[in-house]
Amino acid sequence: MPSVFDTLKERGLIAQMTHEEEIKKLLEEEKVTFYIGFDPTADSLHVGHFLQLMVMAHMQRAGHRPIAILGGGTAMIGDPTGKTDMRRMMTREELDHNVACFKKQMSRFIDFSEGKALILDNADWFLNLNYMEFLRDIAVHFSVNRMLTFECFKSRLERGLSFLEFNYMLLQSYDFYKLNQEYGCVLELGGDDQWSNIIGGIELIRRKAGKQAYGMTFTLLTTSEGKKMGKTEKGALWLDPEKCSPYDFYQYFRNVDDADVIRCIKLLTFVPMDEIHRLEKLEGQELNEAKRILAYEVTKLVHGEEEAQKAKKTAEGLFSGGNAADMPSTELVASDLAEETPLLELMLASGLIPSKGEGRRLITQGGVSVNEEKVADPNVTIKKEKLFGDGIIVKKGKKVYHRISAK
Repeated sequence: MPSVFDTLKERGLIAQMTHEEEIKKLLEEEKVTFYIGFDPTADSLHVGHFLQLMVMAHMQRAGHRPIAILGGGTAMIGDPTGKTDMRRMMTREELDHNVACFKKQMSRFIDFSEGKALILDNADWFLNLNYMEFLRDIAVHFSVNRMLTFECFKSRLERGLSFLEFNYMLLQSYDFYKLNQEYGCVLELGGDDQWSNIIGGIELIRRKAGKQAYGMTFTLLTTSEGKKMGKTEKGALWLDPEKCSPYDFYQYFRNVDDADVIRCIKLLTFVPMDEIHRLEKLEGQELNEAKRILAYEVTKLVHGEEEAQKAKKTAEGLFSGGNAADMPSTELVASDLAEETPLLELMLASGLIPSKGEGRRLITQGGVSVNEEKVADPNVTIKKEKLFGDGIIVKKGKKVYHRISAK
């Protein structure tokens, strides 16, 4: 039976490691306590977080103990990694709410029952930290010259890097040190953009405790062209069904590029590698089978089997010409509408388009239909009476359907 190290490597999840042979041996021969940090800067996890949760799930299934650190403390500063500007300062109330949302969502993927995993909020130790003691005990071990060599800081120097953000590496490093001392955590995992922060924690543990710790990063969720995945016209691909419906979630993965589908199956599902090797041989229209499997499996993990079945049924009903009742829909207040409303306004209100300019472009290119009739005029209006009852079904492109109604 392959070790979890082999599993992660075969699926293409691992990007970098500090001590490959030692980590491989550790994961094969011992039960390891490891951690991943999540800063609660929104009230829902998104698909980028989901990749990290998949790594945690693989590790836990292999008998290792995860610690999920929710950054109720670190999020008050914000990680400068990958950012061109300083994050918005969040209130304590906002962060507490977001932490509660994260905890609820994570429980779908990680077993937090007695002894199997921990979920901690670093606000518990950071909010009452004595600053002078922190400077003397922790900051003394960090070289500013060395920190400035890391890409996360170099890329921000020209645009401006606040001293507040400069502290972030120290705080994340302290998290690792704290978990190492109190919970025996010896391995930190994170996205590949966290490499420098992970190195900081390893060096702090070595200098303060004289112990060896390890770090491993995993690949970021990007397309074959290197662009970050998980962006939709409505924003991020959220795991919260209130922010992104199970159908929209399913459709996102049903419509991924041919070049990305196999990689996504490896990274975001538990589909066995033997089956993935079979799917890798598919070409052209046959790849639709792989896309259906990807969409169903990821939706099942995030939203449950019932919602995955509904999304699949809805999509298949639409593609076969039916008007499935479960398609995404927007219900407008009739009293707010004129007797005739421009279609572009209806599409904008339902989130089908980000702007009227984009809507005009779609219509002039023949990419919009209403009730299966192609729309040729960007200025077309819809009578209010047509929005009552079942409303209208707007089709955008080849695969996006949306019901718009009023009451």
